[in-house]
Amino acid sequence: MEGMGGDRDRHLGRRGLLIGGLGAAAGAAALGRGIWDHLSGGGTPHGKDTVDGAVDFTGAQWAAASPANYRSADRPHDYAIDRVVIHTVQGSYAMALRVFADPAHAAAAHYVVRRDGKVAQTVRELDVAFHAGNRFYNEHSIGIEHEGFVDRASSFTDAMYRSSARLTADICARYEIPVDRQHIIGHVEVPGADHTDPGPYWDWAWYVRLVRKAREGSRP
Repeated sequence: MEGMGGDRDRHLGRRGLLIGGLGAAAGAAALGRGIWDHLSGGGTPHGKDTVDGAVDFTGAQWAAASPANYRSADRPHDYAIDRVVIHTVQGSYAMALRVFADPAHAAAAHYVVRRDGKVAQTVRELDVAFHAGNRFYNEHSIGIEHEGFVDRASSFTDAMYRSSARLTADICARYEIPVDRQHIIGHVEVPGADHTDPGPYWDWAWYVRLVRKAREGSRP
């Protein structure tokens, strides 16, 4: 999450947003979803469940982000999902949930993983979360935050790695995303990003092995 920015089409940093602009963004998001609900009788295209508390990953806790921090969509029907972006919070799990619920933050990831492996979902996968600071990558990826700090190796526990790997494997299985470093990337690798997360202590080799193992285990 370090320095996380929203969609590039906004041309605004989260700290530069005005209160009036925030109200308009939140109102537009709510209006857009409300218009669809009115025309379709509720829900979203293709029958996806968007009721409060619904999650895409079994076992995740729902902790809704502010509508100002994502854009309503119907992925993968309008935007193909072809990668996962790994983030580090630069703070606690509770802090991430708190700021993602704050419209002034102007950013959110789809998931947050705690040190003990607990997973929260804050944005539905069909929606475009403002997590990568690059509009194209936001539209085509799912963002996963991890509690901790980029400069502390102790942030990344075995329980966190394993839980996150199961989540990423599940995402890769559902969207047929290859399990490799071209499709599972760090925020630092997003074009135009000025971020360093997940940082030098994130063990990519170990993580990808865990994702592959979990992915193989999920096959019938």
